[in-house]
Amino acid sequence: MDAAVDENRVRDFRRQVIEDAAAALSGVTVSIGDRLGLYTAMAGAGPLTSQQVATSTALVERYVREWLATQVASRYVDYDPGEGTYTLPDERAAVLADPMAPNYLAGAFLRLQAAYATENQLVEAFHSGAGVGWDEHPDALFSGTAKFFRSGYMANIVEGQGWLPALDGVVDKLTVGGWVADVGCGFGYSTIVMAQAFPASTFVGFDYHRPSIESARKLAAEAGVGDRVSFEVASAQNFPGTGYDLITCYDCLHDMGDPAAAARHALQAIADDGTWMIVEPNTSERLEDNINNPVRRMFMAGSMIFCLPAALAQQGPQALGNHAGEQAIRDIVTGEGWSRWRRATETPVNLVYEARP
Repeated sequence: MDAAVDENRVRDFRRQVIEDAAAALSGVTVSIGDRLGLYTAMAGAGPLTSQQVATSTALVERYVREWLATQVASRYVDYDPGEGTYTLPDERAAVLADPMAPNYLAGAFLRLQAAYATENQLVEAFHSGAGVGWDEHPDALFSGTAKFFRSGYMANIVEGQGWLPALDGVVDKLTVGGWVADVGCGFGYSTIVMAQAFPASTFVGFDYHRPSIESARKLAAEAGVGDRVSFEVASAQNFPGTGYDLITCYDCLHDMGDPAAAARHALQAIADDGTWMIVEPNTSERLEDNINNPVRRMFMAGSMIFCLPAALAQQGPQALGNHAGEQAIRDIVTGEGWSRWRRATETPVNLVYEARP
């Protein structure tokens, strides 16, 4: 090693890397806790022994005890050595225990299973330039992505920052009865949230991934909106229908191999006075702006692992990644004939754009 290297800086960076490796490995334990209902069982229950947690979840105590040890080390769960009990504080339960809560994030860790499962394919793609399609990943990617974004959609599409209320005249149209296409809908959580908020309107969700569409149909039936919501297998470049009052693309335009063709088709499908809402991750094309921002760091890692390879797998003319920036997306959209563009609103996680014919 060069004698001029500052050993203190080496030590500090080494600690950072160890912390990152620990977080990456511990993430699997969070996913397991989420999938097995361990956080849910501990929420609001006060101090519990490992046996009590195991009994309430019908799991093996020795495994539960080991899982609890990892949660204590991660500072997710508090431990009382005198009593031998474990507590999930309410403020942490709000993030980990309730998939329907607006602050829920545990679902994000399920995607780790998919990320590591396709690592070898991604390594090969670096050599070949080929993509790794969305459908080439394990089911954990689809369900994990849906769980991760669901809480944000519930908190913001109508409530909170009010993505739809931030659009010009859209809420009024949907209140009296509009027609909406949700393109790239995945499991359909965004479609269902809109349908629940606007019972006079009709919604159709489109996604090229058939298993996700099948899941969306089941979820819509369970939510009691199946009479006003339908789901079809179709891509952003060929979904059927015209005269839509609103077309939405939630966190998906950057995943498309030909976003310009998607913009062109959306313009053909929209009503003359309709609106296209494009929701994208809140990242920046200026790499220096993404430093020391954990949300952006997470998104950009996801871009390399999932988004860019998915776009390249479609063999289209463009592969944006999720940090292309507003100007790049605006140029694509307006270049295909959309005459009006503005940033309607934003949250720390998402940017919301409004395009009009």
